[in-house]
Amino acid sequence: MKDRIIRALFFSGFSIITGLIVGIIDVFFSKGLIVAANLRVEYFNKLIICLPFVGVLMIFLYKKYGKGSLKGMGYVFEAAHMENVIIPKRLIPFSIVSTWATHLFGGSAGREGVAVQIGATVANTITIYVERKIKLNINDLKKILISTGISAGFSGLFGTPFAATIFSLEILNMGVVEYKALFPAFLAAYTAFGVSEYFEMKHFHFIIEEFPKSDMRNITMFIMASFIFAVAGYCFAFFLKKFKKNKYMVNLDPIKKIFFGGIILAFLIWLVYGGRYSGLGTNLIDIAFSKEKLYSYDWILKMFFTIFTLGIGFQGGEVTPIFAIGACLGGILGSWFGIPVEFLAAVGYCAVFASSTNTFLASFLIGIEIFGYNMAGYLFVACAMAYLFSGEISIYEGQKKEHLKI
Repeated sequence: MKDRIIRALFFSGFSIITGLIVGIIDVFFSKGLIVAANLRVEYFNKLIICLPFVGVLMIFLYKKYGKGSLKGMGYVFEAAHMENVIIPKRLIPFSIVSTWATHLFGGSAGREGVAVQIGATVANTITIYVERKIKLNINDLKKILISTGISAGFSGLFGTPFAATIFSLEILNMGVVEYKALFPAFLAAYTAFGVSEYFEMKHFHFIIEEFPKSDMRNITMFIMASFIFAVAGYCFAFFLKKFKKNKYMVNLDPIKKIFFGGIILAFLIWLVYGGRYSGLGTNLIDIAFSKEKLYSYDWILKMFFTIFTLGIGFQGGEVTPIFAIGACLGGILGSWFGIPVEFLAAVGYCAVFASSTNTFLASFLIGIEIFGYNMAGYLFVACAMAYLFSGEISIYEGQKKEHLKI
């Protein structure tokens, strides 16, 4: 009993401290990202020209001063699954500044990768401090503590503490949820969420009020749409992996790759609607949920530009672009299938995420937290289909595959 009390107190203290630190860093990162996005919109034609040169500078600084920080998410998975792996603290400023640069100069990328890296790095640093200074051996709890940091990072950024908690449990091991981390992960997530709320960070929420009638036609259309979302998420993860792991791309010098790739990227992003597909994709999400003009190819182009941006070496994440891809695809399918557009955009938002990240529960919960509890039944079906369809493919290469093959 005494050991359990001590462990509970340790997890509580660790989670609250981690949540506070990560929450503050998340706020700083997010506010900087907003400034970068606003500047990009205002000075787009001038900034997009600099994209390849900024990419070269980014790679140079990473290689010279980054101390392996370019591994990014790879460090997170290594720290969780392997002993004696230390995530360098400089990963935090490098990932933040490089992601700001990607967004400022017109690249198409997300932000959750940075938040997850921030959370894992803070948790790893505190863990090492406890082991060295307090002389407390907690190596067997390492995966739980890394999950706690990931949960805080995701929650502070997206404002979804329940989904963030489960995401941190699902993401490390494909098909296996580490429930021992449930309490500390949730406490850290809620603490980081509280910090973001205190600093008035705006999080996306849209309550769905219009639902399709429950007749055979609409049920059939819904199942078809869910399958299409599953395929779209799978394609994103598949092509991202293939592009990054292509033999030619792997052997290409990183500086040459990001410079010449950056020239192509900058030209195409400028050419195609002058920056419509730059940044996070929140502009496309807003369009999908406001009944503005969506193009049938918006989701395809957002997918292409995000894969190209990340594949040639620019920093950022994948999740918000995935949300944009799903919302745009859902909006288009809604208009084609005669189903309420906002409803199907919400389903696509979550189902494409489920398929591309191989996470079922987190995708289901993020939909409930963002779109309302009335969506629960629909999201359960769509996210389950997407998860089953994804198999062993995921945007996160470091996920351990421990589930049973069916």
